[in-house]
Amino acid sequence: MARIAFISPRFDVSYWGLQHALPYFGKRANLPVACLPLLAALTPDEHEVVLFDENVEELDFDLLATFDIVGVTGMIVQRFRMREILTELKHRDAFAVVGGPWITVNETYFGDLPDVIFVGEAEETWPQFLLEWKDGRHGRRYEQQHPTDMTKVPTPRNDLIASEKYMFGSLQFSRGCPFQCEFCDIIVIFGRRPRLKTSRQLITELESHVAEGMDTVFVVDDNLIGNKKAIKSVLRDVADWQRRRGYPLTFFTEASLDLADDAELMQLMVEANFVSVFIGIESPNEESLRETKKFQNVRQGGSILEKIHRVQMSGLDVWCGMIVGFDHDDATIFDRQREFLRDSRIAHAMLGMLHAIPTTPLYNRLIDEGRLDPSDEPEFGTNVIPQAMTREELREGYVQVTKELYEPDAYFKRVDDLYLNPKFRFGTAKTEYLRRRPIRRMVSWLHETLKFKYVAYRVTHDVPNEALRREYKQRIRNFCRHQKDPSARFVYAVKCAIHFHHHRMAQEMADT
Repeated sequence: MARIAFISPRFDVSYWGLQHALPYFGKRANLPVACLPLLAALTPDEHEVVLFDENVEELDFDLLATFDIVGVTGMIVQRFRMREILTELKHRDAFAVVGGPWITVNETYFGDLPDVIFVGEAEETWPQFLLEWKDGRHGRRYEQQHPTDMTKVPTPRNDLIASEKYMFGSLQFSRGCPFQCEFCDIIVIFGRRPRLKTSRQLITELESHVAEGMDTVFVVDDNLIGNKKAIKSVLRDVADWQRRRGYPLTFFTEASLDLADDAELMQLMVEANFVSVFIGIESPNEESLRETKKFQNVRQGGSILEKIHRVQMSGLDVWCGMIVGFDHDDATIFDRQREFLRDSRIAHAMLGMLHAIPTTPLYNRLIDEGRLDPSDEPEFGTNVIPQAMTREELREGYVQVTKELYEPDAYFKRVDDLYLNPKFRFGTAKTEYLRRRPIRRMVSWLHETLKFKYVAYRVTHDVPNEALRREYKQRIRNFCRHQKDPSARFVYAVKCAIHFHHHRMAQEMADT
């Protein structure tokens, strides 16, 4: 038997991390990475497994050195901390193994720090390694030769996670994306043929989240709707489960913009109690979208703005990813991004400079063109050398737009333009369910009211910026005059807390 530790390294402050907002919810991290409980489930019962998430607890390296195997996983944004952790483990002669997205696209990055590396998916290679380790004949490198059959993936060990420390749970429906965006490493890692779990698997996982006390779950698929026919069948079953169980879970996820072209799919997501969706819009510049082969955003069926509004009016709050620095972007792109986001009513926009990830088509093209900065920490914040502006113009324009997006007036105009629009209906499936059940509705409204009052009090009393405290108090008071539903009020208070996170990030970025 082996004692095995799995580590998720600390994330730096980021758009997704919500680190500055977490104290106002009484949480330590936004969500657990989905891979740790899955790796635990893939480990035979004869072994002891302990999960360590550095985002909710400090690592004790002396303790880690007592384990027989220490596994470290992480993404590109965690690579520096991964190196630090592996170095500490090396100093203590710990047996360290590394897997995950970053090592998959950059196998040599950590040199001889790890004893074993895992490239790509690991549903087959992790159990294989454990058998060989037990016999003293394990290899140095493992790579799964065939994509994982998602119908055979076990239920993650969510019972090993300190769920009370997280805002959300995490769950995976599928892997893979059918599109070919030049900058994306997802199709490199998981391929372009979407693979889904069965409804039976997913409902078992949903029950495990409910058992651990979670009420909101992020579906971590990079594109939930990559296989529309298959996901519709799953969503119907999830919606049936929600109705039978009284809508215990609220979901948000990621999907491609062609969601707007399928009214049935949007309706099924709403019926399954999805309330928000992150969409990779990237740019209002259609030439840039064609350049990067994001053709799904420029197909017929209306403008990008019209499609976003269709998704919103179906009952889904849209978050989005935006990118500046494509070859067809000149200095006018910054004003175009501002105008698009204002008109789109998207409050939460993750704006970033184009970055080339190893093994992606973009990375290979820029190497050929001599436009790739090889530094691991590029001076200008991205390894891409732009074509239609200077690196200084790109960085300064990016910082300025980010700052302006999260100025209170700009941010809350986007929020109010959507949430005070009488045509926008939020959480309609659960609302309709409760309308027919007065006692349950009363209990739910009381619960949502208590949550709203807690978060509203925290953001209007504990945020260190006095001007923002006044802003949040005024905005919440105005919203409550127009909206009586306590779940909508709670969401609005949450948006105030998230604003503080984004605003502080933007200000700190502008000050450096």
